[in-house]
Amino acid sequence: MPPQKDNKYKNLTILKSGETSYPESPEMAKLETFENQYSDRDYWISFECPEFTSRCPITNQPDFGKITIRYIPDKSCIESKSLKLYLFSFRNHNTFHEEVVNRILDDLVKICQPRKAVVVGEFNPRGGISIKVDAEFSTPKK
Repeated sequence: MPPQKDNKYKNLTILKSGETSYPESPEMAKLETFENQYSDRDYWISFECPEFTSRCPITNQPDFGKITIRYIPDKSCIESKSLKLYLFSFRNHNTFHEEVVNRILDDLVKICQPRKAVVVGEFNPRGGISIKVDAEFSTPKK
């Protein structure tokens, strides 16, 4: 890895690591951020995870779906590799669709404090019905 001219990325330990470690649960996952160089303007960042998996808390069967994250950063941005590993950590986690989408939103708001964020979960049908959950966050007006 080429040496950095400054230390603005010093906190990105997951991306710098030569080895990928997959967390077993969302509690064990670590979301990382980096400084937003364009905090003077609003712009959207979008992530899509088309192969999201979690488990039903009652039947323990796998649930499959797509998670879409869109946010307007303020002072920091989410680093994508840490987000990928965080989302993968749900594969053995038992949770309802409504809970997982709101938890992802809460965790993202906690780590990067965006101006606005939307998390959408589109889950594949089970038992003849699909579920779509949209959760939104906006910074309170001052």
